[in-house]
Amino acid sequence: MTAASGYVLVVEDEPSLARLLVDYLRAAGYEVDALADGLAVLPAVRARAPDLMVLDLMLPGCDGLTICRELRGFSDLPVLMLTARVEEVDRLIGLEAGADDYVCKPFSPREVVARVKAILRRRRPESGVAPASGLQIDAERHEARVDGHKLDLTPLEFRLLATLAGQPGRVFSRDQLLDRLHDDQRALSDRAIDSHVKNLRRKLERVLPPGEEPIRSVYGVGYRFEI
Repeated sequence: MTAASGYVLVVEDEPSLARLLVDYLRAAGYEVDALADGLAVLPAVRARAPDLMVLDLMLPGCDGLTICRELRGFSDLPVLMLTARVEEVDRLIGLEAGADDYVCKPFSPREVVARVKAILRRRRPESGVAPASGLQIDAERHEARVDGHKLDLTPLEFRLLATLAGQPGRVFSRDQLLDRLHDDQRALSDRAIDSHVKNLRRKLERVLPPGEEPIRSVYGVGYRFEI
C-alpha cells in the first residue's frame, strides 16, 4: 500500500497519541498530517481537503462536535471521531453532527487504522445501483439527486440512501442497515439508525412534492424505500 491510499488528517491534542496514530497510519500507506488546535482545523481543510479526518472530541480552541457541524456546512469528507466519553448519548450526538464512526478511548491504533480503511472503502459504493424513479445516485461523484435537485448528504446518509434505494420495496432491518453502514456496530444501537433515517427523511422532504415519503417504516422490523 502506498501514500496514494489517501491523505488523512489527524486532529489530536495529546502529543504521544497523535504521534502513535500518525506512525501507524503512515505505516499503512497513508499520507498523514496532524493538528492539535481545534481552531486550525477548518482553515487546514479548506487549504487542502483530506480524504478522511481522525478527529478528537475534546480539543483546545474548538471542540470536535463543533468542528464536525461546521465542516458539514461545506464538505462531506469522512470523519472518524475519537472520544473518552462512553455514554450512548454522546455517540448519538456525534453521529448526528455528521461523524461517520466513533472509536472510544482507550483503543488500539490498529483498530483506528482498520476503521479508516473501512470508511474509505465504504466511501466508494458499488456502482450499478438501480435508482428508484426520480432518484439518481452517482457513485463516482458520491452524489444523489431527486429530479435534478442535489441532496446535501453526509457520507453515511449517502450510503444509507444508496442501500435502501438500491433495492426498492425490500425491508431492511436495523441490524442489516448497521451492518451496511458500520463494520463494527457493537458501540451503536437501533436508535442510531433511527436518527440517520430521520435526518435523511428531512433532507428528502426539501426536494420532494408535499406528502411523498419514500422511506417507509415497517413496524417492528425496519425500513423500506418506495418512490
